Amino acid sequence: MGQCVDAIIVGGGLSGLTCAHYLHAAGRSFLLLEAASQVGGRVRTDLQDGYRLDRGFQVFLTSYPESQRVLDFDQLDLRPFTPGALIRCDDRFRRVADPWRTPLLALIGWLTGGISLRDGLALARWRKQALNTPLDRWLAREELSTEESLRKMGFSAAFRDSFFRPFLGGVFLDGGLETSSRMADFVFRMFCAGEAVLPAHGMQEIPRQIANRLPAGSIRCGAFVTDIEGTTVRLKEGEQLTARNIVIATQAPECRRLLYDAYPAEGRGVTCLYFAMDVPPHTEPVLVLNGTGRGPINNLVVLTAVSPAYAPAGRSLVSVSILGCAEDEAALEDKVRDQLEEWYGSRVQGWELLQSYRVRYALPAVPCPALQSVSKPALVRSGVFNCGDHCDVPSINGAMASGRRAAEAVIAAVQEPSASRSST
Repeated sequence: MGQCVDAIIVGGGLSGLTCAHYLHAAGRSFLLLEAASQVGGRVRTDLQDGYRLDRGFQVFLTSYPESQRVLDFDQLDLRPFTPGALIRCDDRFRRVADPWRTPLLALIGWLTGGISLRDGLALARWRKQALNTPLDRWLAREELSTEESLRKMGFSAAFRDSFFRPFLGGVFLDGGLETSSRMADFVFRMFCAGEAVLPAHGMQEIPRQIANRLPAGSIRCGAFVTDIEGTTVRLKEGEQLTARNIVIATQAPECRRLLYDAYPAEGRGVTCLYFAMDVPPHTEPVLVLNGTGRGPINNLVVLTAVSPAYAPAGRSLVSVSILGCAEDEAALEDKVRDQLEEWYGSRVQGWELLQSYRVRYALPAVPCPALQSVSKPALVRSGVFNCGDHCDVPSINGAMASGRRAAEAVIAAVQEPSASRSST
């Protein structure tokens, strides 16, 4: 590398790309190093025989404030889910719908036992508070476990177990709902304020859009950083690169390795199985939750009902999510197929398993009181900064918010010496 740049960014996930976006907007030079062959981090989409397979089922929420600052939603061609969910319980599917957006579906859900009057009123109170309280004050509410917070808000044990445990448990990858209530409050507010969507051509379109706006030559893929000394990084091949500042934009375990400290790095895992078939089990773009508390499946989605571009013409694609990472993949597939056959009958036997992803670190673990301080500072030590979803509420929004804060801190650090020189 010739001229010393203002920052080297280690990691090409959403936090690193967002940091690069703001540095570029401020006219600051940078080089982004990504160990993988493409940018995106955990937000990646694989193409396989015409199918688009996100590396673990994910959704994007249009209400994320950080994404609204950076992304072009029209270009992403966002496709919405039906608000609410179908819950599998008592050998049938019951509906929980958003009465403010789909009042008829909500009425059907109430009449068929999907939600009781008590739980509907508790949901309405939570929604009103979430939307009418400034976000900083909302995230400063008493921090409890999500389980305790839901109980305290008056939700019945039956509704907590059949709806919130698979729904929020699927968002947090935490079936025990030990996750901080501040994350639950944030996620619930985002779901209420906007839509749950998918980019028509897969989740990787989000990081790809940010990367495509960065200057040519500012991203190097296949560049694995082995260690950092001062503001110099060493690559696996032995090359050394120096910048005025270093931004570590990796997931927490890598951040811990590069910083040589006791940085919190516990994460939660998920397993995602993708099945292809001719006739889908549902034609509606709706999240299906396992409300029985039995079997491996946590949630299921017919992705082609959300966006047909996820599969070749005439074919359907189903994503099945299981919390954690089972070691015996063959045994897990058998158990999943048994449960799917219980739900949908013998036609499941013809479903083709396309791919199985075991994502051991899919999200940072944030049990109470991990979010006593929601936004973590970017500065690690002089000239070294970090960002990532472990520095905020774990989410796409959290990753992007921390990337912006890291960029702002680097810009301030670069400007400070200039200001000192001009005053002498």
